[in-house]
Amino acid sequence: MRRRAAARPAARRVVPALASAAAAAVLALAPAADAAAAPAVPADKPLVLSRWTQADAVSYRAWADAREHRDAWAAYGFDWSTDYCTTSPDNPFGFPFRMACARHDFGYRNHRAGLFPAAKSRLDEAFHADLRRVCAPYSGARRASCESTAWTYYQSVRLFGIS
Repeated sequence: MRRRAAARPAARRVVPALASAAAAAVLALAPAADAAAAPAVPADKPLVLSRWTQADAVSYRAWADAREHRDAWAAYGFDWSTDYCTTSPDNPFGFPFRMACARHDFGYRNHRAGLFPAAKSRLDEAFHADLRRVCAPYSGARRASCESTAWTYYQSVRLFGIS
């Protein structure tokens, strides 16, 4: 009987130690399982992002097409959210600046991961180019008014825009 009594205290010490070790092993493996299950972001994401945020009309059209078909780009994890022209009118004096503001938001939001300072000037220039394309169909005083408004919007983001 003494032998049995001595075995029980040892067993009582071993069981909790084994349970702790097993729990630690499960927890150590859990993050690895989650990381393996998460899909990898395509390696060309920075290149795609750069192509969609240039000042030319081809870049704008590529971005607009991708925006229309966002589901096809889901693996890239792009942030498509926008507040359009923030606190400024989206259509000042009837000039449709809304989509230029949406692309500008896209550029700012997706260059956050340490890339923003290097990209800000290019993003702001692309915004100005998009606004000027909005103004291009107008003529005379109407065009001058549009371009003046575009310049004001551009200067606002150039001076005060932050990611």
